[in-house]
Amino acid sequence: MSKKLVLIDGHSILNRAFFGLPDLTNAEGVHTNAVYGFLNIMFRILEEEKPDYLTVAFDLSAPTFRHKMFDGYKGTRKPMAPELKEQVPLMKEMLRAMGICIVEKEGFEADDVLGTLSCRGEQEGMEVSVISGDRDLLQLATEHVQIRIPKTKKTGTEIENYYAKDVKERYLVTPKEFIDVKALMGDTSDNIPGVPGIGEKTATALIAQYGSIEAVYEHADEVKPPRASKNIVEFWDQAVMSKTLATIITDADVEYSFDQAELSDIQELYTEDAYVLCKRLEFKNLLGRFQLDSPTINVEEQFQIVKDQKLAEKIWKKAGGKSLAFHLIPAESGKKKEKLQTEPGGQMSLFETGKKEVLSGMTLAFGEEDIYLFLTGQGITSEFLIDAWQNAKASRRISSDLKAELQYCQPAGSIGTEEEWNHYLDMRKGYMDTGIAAYLLNPLKGEYPYEDIASEYLGMMLPSKAELFGKKSFEQMLEEDENTAAKPLCYDVYTAWKASEILEKELKDQGMWELYQNIEMPLVFVLSDMEKQGISIDAQALKEYGSKLAESISVLEHQIYEKAGEQFNINSPKQLGVILFEKLQLPNAKKTKTGYSTSAEVLEKLAPEYPIVSDILSYRQLTKLKSTYADGLANCIADDGKIHTTFNQTITATGRLSSTEPNLQNIPIRIELGKEIRRVFHPEKDFLFVDSDYSQIELRVLASMSGDRQLIDAYRQHSDIHRITASQVFHIPFDEVTPLQRRNAKAVNFGIVYGISSFGLSQDLSISRKEAAEYIERYFATYPKIKEFLDQTVKDAKEKGYTTTLFGRRRPVPELSSSNFMQRSFGERVAMNSPIQGTAADIIKIAMIRVHDRLMKENCRSRLLLQVHDELLVETYKEEKEQVEKILAEEMQGAADLAVCLEIDTESGENWYEAH
Repeated sequence: MSKKLVLIDGHSILNRAFFGLPDLTNAEGVHTNAVYGFLNIMFRILEEEKPDYLTVAFDLSAPTFRHKMFDGYKGTRKPMAPELKEQVPLMKEMLRAMGICIVEKEGFEADDVLGTLSCRGEQEGMEVSVISGDRDLLQLATEHVQIRIPKTKKTGTEIENYYAKDVKERYLVTPKEFIDVKALMGDTSDNIPGVPGIGEKTATALIAQYGSIEAVYEHADEVKPPRASKNIVEFWDQAVMSKTLATIITDADVEYSFDQAELSDIQELYTEDAYVLCKRLEFKNLLGRFQLDSPTINVEEQFQIVKDQKLAEKIWKKAGGKSLAFHLIPAESGKKKEKLQTEPGGQMSLFETGKKEVLSGMTLAFGEEDIYLFLTGQGITSEFLIDAWQNAKASRRISSDLKAELQYCQPAGSIGTEEEWNHYLDMRKGYMDTGIAAYLLNPLKGEYPYEDIASEYLGMMLPSKAELFGKKSFEQMLEEDENTAAKPLCYDVYTAWKASEILEKELKDQGMWELYQNIEMPLVFVLSDMEKQGISIDAQALKEYGSKLAESISVLEHQIYEKAGEQFNINSPKQLGVILFEKLQLPNAKKTKTGYSTSAEVLEKLAPEYPIVSDILSYRQLTKLKSTYADGLANCIADDGKIHTTFNQTITATGRLSSTEPNLQNIPIRIELGKEIRRVFHPEKDFLFVDSDYSQIELRVLASMSGDRQLIDAYRQHSDIHRITASQVFHIPFDEVTPLQRRNAKAVNFGIVYGISSFGLSQDLSISRKEAAEYIERYFATYPKIKEFLDQTVKDAKEKGYTTTLFGRRRPVPELSSSNFMQRSFGERVAMNSPIQGTAADIIKIAMIRVHDRLMKENCRSRLLLQVHDELLVETYKEEKEQVEKILAEEMQGAADLAVCLEIDTESGENWYEAH
């Protein structure tokens, strides 16, 4: 059986992968999509081919042998995109880590290297496969040399295969004749001029008829059309040069032996070095290919499993006064199960409600060899671990997810005196959360597991929980293999302990230590209290609300069917498109691959003139309300009759909080029936809701940060800011501003904050792009400092790579360095908005901390329940209403010292609807 040789065109496949996949970057900001795509293509080829020899060829930048043959020839290729160029050395590093043979020859293109090696392989009696995205290599195809051309798409990679007979069948010429076709038609991307006026169709027909450019030249007087005949003669020297340039060299002086390219087993490629590099580049989907018993790591597995309480007490005594990291492990048993997030990106653990929380165990680290897993139920109780954790004496208490730990107990105690209050504040400062620290240093990732922190800050490659556990739970792993079960938990606490000082230094170096210490860390305790408190909900009222929606949905269904003249699945875009644009012949149809577009954007333009479309939009709104809120919220009610949402502190890049399970920050307010859902949220007996909402906080932040005197004065006069803007932009008296002009000015005011374009504004206001551009131009003429501020912000972001808020929060903007225009434009909008939105987010966080702490310090029975972007909701003891309103006013308005006042709107009521 013949040996098999696989040759890969390095630059070509990288290029295909780069343009075939969306942009990817790792935590270091390194672009990785081309490398990732290349590896996926290569692995697929190797699994199909199972070669005996493997080689990758790359171009070198020096002029090639073929180009040097022609004096004065100055063909130039299009420069490589910077995001692709930076991945070439990375690709070579990966191939070397895998032990794959790389060949490149000064003065020769990769094509020539591939041509030479494929010829040698065939002469040695091998079957050869050449992998390239460049169709020029089709000239190498023979009975034993196959050219394979991958086409990377979002749906996967398709591969076209060509032996010599396939080239003839597809292109009507032989592989050798393919060179002559290229010589006639030329190729600007490959520096081959060709003959002017001859395209692919004519070139193919001529070579199919005559066999070569030389034969075509001999019969030039017979060639048609006449222009081609004339140009072949006139540009004959250019045609000869083009043929030489198009011909791949197959006998280059390349030092190469098949021994260095030998591959006896594909598994050889999955080396420890390659594993480490895949971890660094965050190719998590590829890690499963590595069957390493123990990847190289710099952490000795010095953890100990402890089941005896006396030994546990000795260990805690030994840890006294030291910096310690901890992690509580909830049990996964219980009749009634309640969710509790235990680690970023980790599984949802469950514990039994109605009793003291049950633990499966706890991990603890306070030294290189002092890493322990304490298991309960075998001599150690949950109560012992919780008490030990709560009362531990330590110079610093470290966690990778402190809020999850605080769900067991809030180490505050009673606040009755100034001394007790100061003790509480000091205690709060003694904690560190490495997940939040890592988030501040790189807010673009969304999750911060221990393996990423270890890799980025400790230079350690640690296997993730998913790699060690798969889909199994801790309890399942514990039954199967105690040692493996302990690993990810012990890695977690060790990484937190080891990285804490490094993370602190990084935060200080980047000017974010004050932000971390004074805003983000105190907020952990605030959010923990809010989550545990929860918000009461009337289950019966919610059920009635759902029934009301169902009735309205049913009415709309019948109206839609009646207007359509038949019944159909309204939720099916395909069926709906056929009804609207074929049967009813509605205008402005947009055809897609799957049928007619029935997006909201399409339907909203039709709704004013076509009642059926208006009904469909209403139907969509109501079905969304029912499924997401009426039905969805009912599934989230806990045994105490409350909903306990989870506030996420490390998700958004700008610093805003998000809410999940359920999302209480997305309760609809734009339509009345949507707002009605707020009626089912109510305070406990003897309490009411007090709700305070910042007024135009982002626009006020913009006024302050830009220093624009016009906008600042407008706010200081406490006038209608949108009416003032309309008056100044349209040059009309304040009292003569029409409602439409005010609405347009409002759209510009808020749009500017988000870097709105003339196109975006034209869509919002249903005006022409030219009119929208004029609005924006007038706006900047009215508020010139705002234009200067936004321009300078973008300029600074381009130079530094990030933006900052008033409180020092950084937001990286990698899109600004993209070679793609749309990506850069998006980056500019992000750069304009992030300092404003991020500063507003910082202010609301400060307000939350101040309001929460005042309520606690003054021993109020009232408590902070929710934050919804710029709004705070306090469940207020009725006798404390005036006190709470005073606290909200003082703390929210005093949260930041801006050039304009921070104003709030405060309402109260017996439910959330009345209070908003």
